[in-house]
Amino acid sequence: MGLFELILLAVGLAMDAFAVSICKGLAVKKITAKEYLLCGIWFGSFQGIMPFIGYLVGSRFEHLISIIAPWVAFVLLTLIGGNMVKEAFAPPEEVKPEFDVKTMFLMAVATSIDALAVGITFVAVPVKVFETEGISNVILAVIVIAVITCIISMLGVKIGHIFGTRYKSGSEIMGGTILIFIGFRSLITHLDKSQALSDSETIFGLLIPFVGTVLGAAVVYAKNKISDNLRMILVGGTSGIMISIAVWGMIEPAVLGLKARFENGIIPVVAFFCGGVLLQYILDSIIPHTHVYADITEGPKSKLDPDMKVMLSEVIHHIPEGIALGAIYAGDFLKTEWITASTALVMAIAIAIQNIPEALFVSLPIREKGTNTGKAFLMGVISGMPIPLLGIITVIILLLFKNALPYAMALAGGALIYTTIEEIPQLASKKDNDKGAFAFVLGFAIVMFMIFV
Repeated sequence: MGLFELILLAVGLAMDAFAVSICKGLAVKKITAKEYLLCGIWFGSFQGIMPFIGYLVGSRFEHLISIIAPWVAFVLLTLIGGNMVKEAFAPPEEVKPEFDVKTMFLMAVATSIDALAVGITFVAVPVKVFETEGISNVILAVIVIAVITCIISMLGVKIGHIFGTRYKSGSEIMGGTILIFIGFRSLITHLDKSQALSDSETIFGLLIPFVGTVLGAAVVYAKNKISDNLRMILVGGTSGIMISIAVWGMIEPAVLGLKARFENGIIPVVAFFCGGVLLQYILDSIIPHTHVYADITEGPKSKLDPDMKVMLSEVIHHIPEGIALGAIYAGDFLKTEWITASTALVMAIAIAIQNIPEALFVSLPIREKGTNTGKAFLMGVISGMPIPLLGIITVIILLLFKNALPYAMALAGGALIYTTIEEIPQLASKKDNDKGAFAFVLGFAIVMFMIFV
């Protein structure tokens, strides 16, 4: 676990303290430096002490923990993160405005229990910021966690005093999501014998699009709806980005990669391009989902919550993005000649930019129908989770089967083209356009074949 992941972990752990600090700020009529410092010092100190205690306990059983270390980290962090997300939807607990020692001690312990369990995972997933061995990295980790929690708690008091509890559920959801991702990444990293995911640039790049998703979903806290004109502009922009990614980021490199193996590399590219179209069509047919702005529900009949169906429409859309991002980072890690060093980062940023309006297209419609803001934010965030998760899985698979890289890129290119034409335009039109989508991808495949043959 490097410094970047440590900071993410600290932010995730601090969300419980942040939520309580918001309530403290709400309960205080006149706020002074005393309230800021009390919340910051109490919560920050315990958030730093607890993981250190957890580490010491875990170290005594290191010979046992090392056998199941990655699984311990995955289970603990996933349970902690899942519980935080669950608490976001629970009825708000009454928080007393008192700042006496007894009250603050109990609150500090309550908000740092999660950190105790995380400290145990430091044995399973060691912190490696300094090159030196020993406890120095753990000490740095607990200091970082304590300082970040202190700052975030003080910020929470101010936000609570100004805005009330409107950000409480969203903060818990985001914190839980961060912990779940780190737990999943720890497990996959253990299973990855190539150590590609130990590379901070790779894991950072895979997270960039998810940051865009979180930012887009967070708009729901500031706005309840957007104008049709703005929506049309956002739809056009995201469509252009997706097509560009598919053509120049996936299909063209795939053709270059296969030229060295076949006299005519465009033939397998076209075949896998069409396979990607078929894959996306199958997902579209078997997963119940709703294109909310077009008021079209597709897939098998289901009793799923309507909000869930809206969210699933974007999940389907993000599946090929995750494959595409994983493929490009696998190519970058393998130092593939036909993928430039900057391509992976450019792709990640481009996907992040178009994820902002796409998450917004999930959260705002759900909020407009009367769902609470926290749940609307959560649905927008979850819609983007397939990108980093599938990105990690794709990296692992392609590092195990290096020759499959150009085929995976062609597959992702076809899926991206189809989902762009089939799904995104429905945000601006109330007509089902499956036939138009098939006509577009057929024409695109024919022209592509003619140009490269």
